[in-house]
Amino acid sequence: MKILFLLVLIISLVYGEKTLKIATYNVENLFDLQHSGHEYKEYIPYTKSNWNDVNYKKKLKNIAKVIKDIDADIIGLQEIESLQALKDLRYTLKRNGVYYQYYKIANLKKTTIKVAILSKIPFIYTHEIAVKFSYRYRNILEAKFRIDNEDLYILVNHWKSKAGPESMRIVSAKKLRKRIQELGRNKNIIALGDFNSDYEEYKIFKRKRRHNDTDGITGINHILGTIKYQDKPQNIKVASDDFYNLWYDTEMEKRYSYIYRGKKEAMDSILVTAALLNKKGIDYKLHSITAFEKPYLFKRKSIYRWQTTRSRLRRHKGKGYSDHLPVIAKFVLH
Repeated sequence: MKILFLLVLIISLVYGEKTLKIATYNVENLFDLQHSGHEYKEYIPYTKSNWNDVNYKKKLKNIAKVIKDIDADIIGLQEIESLQALKDLRYTLKRNGVYYQYYKIANLKKTTIKVAILSKIPFIYTHEIAVKFSYRYRNILEAKFRIDNEDLYILVNHWKSKAGPESMRIVSAKKLRKRIQELGRNKNIIALGDFNSDYEEYKIFKRKRRHNDTDGITGINHILGTIKYQDKPQNIKVASDDFYNLWYDTEMEKRYSYIYRGKKEAMDSILVTAALLNKKGIDYKLHSITAFEKPYLFKRKSIYRWQTTRSRLRRHKGKGYSDHLPVIAKFVLH
């Protein structure tokens, strides 16, 4: 696999621009069929909820279709229950002609759902960053790569949902920022995932006071520094320990990955450090940030999420994909 990847890079060098496609996707509750005791009620296997072999295979097949169509070199995933679920997804992809040789799940803490990564490129290492000991906080998954003699760090995130206040997301943001400072200045670092925060979360606060227990300070905007850089990347200079949110490099109407009560929001983001905007080594490809908007991922004006009944005990219908859209960005290898 390493030889094949090197050949692709060499061919690209001779015949055109070398690019690296990186994506993030919240797959919405990919649970396995083993009863661990941590499942949501409707995902306890082989009960009246219909979480069984048939529906599990349909879920795997549908998510694998999306990932195959994205065709990313590296993809961060959120809401994977277990290593077994990740392996089953990887096997389903392989049966459909897509082989991710390298994979990892943040499995050290027994949270109900976890983050994971699939890659066609070998890891130098993977490392879990413990945000807090509490199960209310999911670990961040860090993976280091060596590509074209350049180090690249990818950190996969899934912050606390809006069931909790902003102070909980700030805890994750502070841990992420601390890790960036530990890695050192001028490093190629991508933080991606489901931040459960819009790219301009500080504005949404004005309408959702119950989340604002931080006097208007947000994790994604203030702690990570994205509020400072709201222009096209070629027009700004990002500080070495801040992040730039790639959503600012596309039209406003395209900045979304989630639809809540008819309103589009960018709950999922791809954030980059200054080193990925300096036109050296590995560099973000301008205007490449996009939500993955295939027609089959929509039902009328809504995202075609995994379908369950609205009964007291939700039952799986075996249809749909996820309540989030994947987000994709490309990077140039100079």
